Amino acid sequence: MKLINKLFLILLTVSLFKLSTLIASDESVRKVENFKLKDYNGKEYQLIDFKNSKAIVIIFIATQCPISNAYNSRMEKLYQEYKDKGISFIGINSNKQESIEEIKAHAKNNNLNFIILKDYNNIIADKFKASVTPEVFVLSPEFEVLYHGRIDDSRKEEEVKSQDLRNALNEILEGKKVTKAETKAFGCTIKRVN
Repeated sequence: MKLINKLFLILLTVSLFKLSTLIASDESVRKVENFKLKDYNGKEYQLIDFKNSKAIVIIFIATQCPISNAYNSRMEKLYQEYKDKGISFIGINSNKQESIEEIKAHAKNNNLNFIILKDYNNIIADKFKASVTPEVFVLSPEFEVLYHGRIDDSRKEEEVKSQDLRNALNEILEGKKVTKAETKAFGCTIKRVN
């Protein structure tokens, strides 16, 4: 009987350890590694280039996704509103079927003035575990994820009730912790190579 109790305690301890490890690894705040990508003009950028920003907004975007496209003007408005407040904006296109030429034309046609990088083979999307377009990650200057999720709560701008990205950026600028650090991003699935 004592042997059975000891085995039970060992199994329980191991199970609780595994559960605590799973919970810890699924925390919303995590750190991102530096990476290098080129924009549609061939200019190379590294995440470390933006370390002097108050925050770095990374948005996974697409040219062919109607949901991402519904956010084009909102993304540009946010960029224009926050760029002079020390917040950097970086668009990343990880879709395998969307070429550099298409990304360049799409940015021009939609007046997107923030940096847009091409993520060949969806390497950076995989590192971020990004799944849809648009999907936002707001990083601290130390590359910790301060906010992850949607831009706001409706594809239709006139139906927006919660401006999640704007709220997060305002809290960061005020030196506060982001109240709602995780929201559910929605959009088109990133089309990966594998």
